[in-house]
Amino acid sequence: MGIYLNDWAESGIEGMMADFNISESDLEGAEILLADYTYEDYEGSAFVLFVRDGKLYEVNAGHCSCYGLSEQDYSGDTTTQFQPEETTKEAIIKRIGHYYFDGCRDELIKTLDSLSS
Repeated sequence: MGIYLNDWAESGIEGMMADFNISESDLEGAEILLADYTYEDYEGSAFVLFVRDGKLYEVNAGHCSCYGLSEQDYSGDTTTQFQPEETTKEAIIKRIGHYYFDGCRDELIKTLDSLSS
């Protein structure tokens, strides 16, 4: 069971899927470890950490008030910022002081500590 923070604290995985406009098939085989989304002052930022097939992945996304985590371009085509990138525990630890993790820093550290290297 993953940890959902801030704007996803109550809606959990359903809120995350709706905000990114993704389906269960996009998460097939994924174990969500931590998901954080904060929308304030007309800007939003999100971070998702998950494991799939023994590999660690992260999703970093952000938007202004014009769009959301599910982007829509001027032609009306819809895409999503849910673009997982393979990562490592060490790579995230090196960036832990970065402002982006402010909303989930403590929980992220606990989550990373629980992972084997």
